[in-house]
Amino acid sequence: MTASLLRTDDPIDLLEQTLASLDLPADWIGIRATTDVGTWRSLRDGHPDANRRARDQGAMVEVMVDGQLGYAATHHLTPEGLRAAATQACQQAQAAVPWRIHGFTPRIRPPVKGIYHSSVQRPLPSRTAGEINDLLVQGCDRLKVSDQIVQTRASANTREVDTWLVSTSGTQVHQRFDFLMLHFGVTAQDGTVVQTRSTNGPGAHCYQGGWELLDEATLWPAVTQVGEQAVALLTAADCPEITTQLVLAPDQMMLQIHESIGHPLELDRILGDERNYAGGSFVKPSDFGQLQYGSTHLNVTFDPMVEGEFASYGFDDTGAVAERQYLIQDGMLRRGLGSHESQARLGVPGVACARATSWDRPPIDRMANINLEPGDKSFHDLIGAIEDGVYMEANRSWSIDDQRYKFQFGCEYARRIRKGQLAEVLRNPNYRATTPQFWHSLVQVGDRDSWQTFGTPFCGKGEPNQIIRVGHGSPVCAFANIEVFGGAS
Repeated sequence: MTASLLRTDDPIDLLEQTLASLDLPADWIGIRATTDVGTWRSLRDGHPDANRRARDQGAMVEVMVDGQLGYAATHHLTPEGLRAAATQACQQAQAAVPWRIHGFTPRIRPPVKGIYHSSVQRPLPSRTAGEINDLLVQGCDRLKVSDQIVQTRASANTREVDTWLVSTSGTQVHQRFDFLMLHFGVTAQDGTVVQTRSTNGPGAHCYQGGWELLDEATLWPAVTQVGEQAVALLTAADCPEITTQLVLAPDQMMLQIHESIGHPLELDRILGDERNYAGGSFVKPSDFGQLQYGSTHLNVTFDPMVEGEFASYGFDDTGAVAERQYLIQDGMLRRGLGSHESQARLGVPGVACARATSWDRPPIDRMANINLEPGDKSFHDLIGAIEDGVYMEANRSWSIDDQRYKFQFGCEYARRIRKGQLAEVLRNPNYRATTPQFWHSLVQVGDRDSWQTFGTPFCGKGEPNQIIRVGHGSPVCAFANIEVFGGAS
């Protein structure tokens, strides 16, 4: 058999046959095979900027020898190619034995069987490249609301990913993911004043599903509004430098959750594994079950089963079953983001979040869908309760230290809140705080009607680097006594 194993009706069966043919001195062996088909279509000022399609496939073989794990990847998806990778992974594991930090057993890879498929009504291949480009041209036209709009951008990217996982412990998992990523943005200019505005921040519209996710009835008014708001920002006053009530829209809460909750709770950071590259965390192993991370209004879940959210899945890339878990409940830190290996090393509870960016990377501790649970305040009531404050939307810039403690974030768009009403537009809005101070300042949480999900395909971490998809859901939230300030235009 020399053809690719994945060009068959039953890849699991053929991967199982290859696994059974291996003769290695191993305690456990797993194979994770992946195919990934992507398209990238983008326009600038109504003209094509990128128009390509790519297919990638390969497999990662993981081998445990005497409690140590070794990895080897191959794009030769034949029995011969996989056997060669397995032999190399076995050698890697054997070489690691004298340098062990922690000894594992096959119990960290329990047997699981199952299937996960993204919910799709209109499959991604159902639209041609020409149809997609026509849609993006229409988007650029709608963004161009004024001669002061000096650049328009529109893009639509798709990914269709299949992953098959088998192991000597009996694991048989197939997952099929369909991803749609949309972006519409503008740059406006008046003399030396330049402002950018986009649909909920750069690349935030990332979801699982098909073309049913694109609702033109709501999309086009939102795209036109982006152009109008960019023009309005040109003559707006800079955000004042004050300590005040800060209200963040869900599209900015996405970034706030990602940087000051998601990353600090990754167990490999707490272990120090990422300190050399992505940084560590202010969170200590003893903090789980003890640290009041924020106010009692703060409830954050790891929830990989939200339909349509960008990082939903049934199993992580080691086969661990994905389940909804509270990371923070009533402000108390309960659980971290870590694989079975990290949980064993730290002795703290984690979740099913060992994830790999591709077939040629081993899985590491990665956040997935990290969501702030809704409260009971409508948007109208939340704003109405504020005498004076600032409301901000859509991330523009971010800076946070390598312990995920002190940060400064900037947004695209803001409004002053005066006597319970949204008032004048503000440009160049920023805010700063420390993570504990900020989350302890959470005083109001919006209800389910204000809850929205967004995502990003560009969360980077690991050596060699891994870029991965994450999703975040949140309602609108209000914070007391936060430093806000303006910036240069």
